[in-house]
Amino acid sequence: MNLPAAASKRSKPRNLALDLVDALTEQVRAGSLEIGAKLPTEAAIMETFGVSRTVVREALSKLQASGVVQTRHGIGTFVVGLGDPGAFRVGPEQLATLRDVISVLELRIGVETEAAALAAQRRTEANLAVMRQALDEFGAAVEAGRDAVAADFAFHAELARATQNPRYADLIGALGITAIPRVRLQPERSEDAERLDYLRRVHREHESIFEAIATQDAEAARAAMRTHLTNSRERRRRAAAMASNG
Repeated sequence: MNLPAAASKRSKPRNLALDLVDALTEQVRAGSLEIGAKLPTEAAIMETFGVSRTVVREALSKLQASGVVQTRHGIGTFVVGLGDPGAFRVGPEQLATLRDVISVLELRIGVETEAAALAAQRRTEANLAVMRQALDEFGAAVEAGRDAVAADFAFHAELARATQNPRYADLIGALGITAIPRVRLQPERSEDAERLDYLRRVHREHESIFEAIATQDAEAARAAMRTHLTNSRERRRRAAAMASNG
């Protein structure tokens, strides 16, 4: 698999997954990845494109959602076509305002609340290990003052995979990392201490979701996810109200 020269130079980390989607789609279009071909492993794609596992998984989720590839569990991911250009997606241009972000959070409340319950019933030890790693990375990033968005998305994406229903993973992949509110709407006027307190609270909410899934308590997982996403939505609603009154 040849790496296009442009793909080796990245200026905006939030575009890495979209760049990888474009690069792989172009290989399908050019015929270097034929219909029916099996994609390289995640590790091979990471090495070839110089990106993280989180980026690879987000890109593959997007390719699945758009109908370019299909994953056969235990076998691999295969090229199935050029996809449907009209497939559901939420791009950065559709998350330009607080109202846009709130609308996506409302969708996520409906989808991920039930996904959490299914994940509690069906998760594997491998799913738990990936979620645990994502939470540890999130916590470490928060305490070090680094961007924790990638770890946040990795947790939610793996939770979707833990349902063992590929449609949940497809939808979260279509939403993409830009659906994590902090990607687009950092509270610039907030003090550092206030932001740290908020992110620690998010981490605790994630831990509650994880604990319920680990103990296979579907009702607790459903409630914890609803609380987590509702809190995020209400915070954005308050911000929108302040902006309109400002």
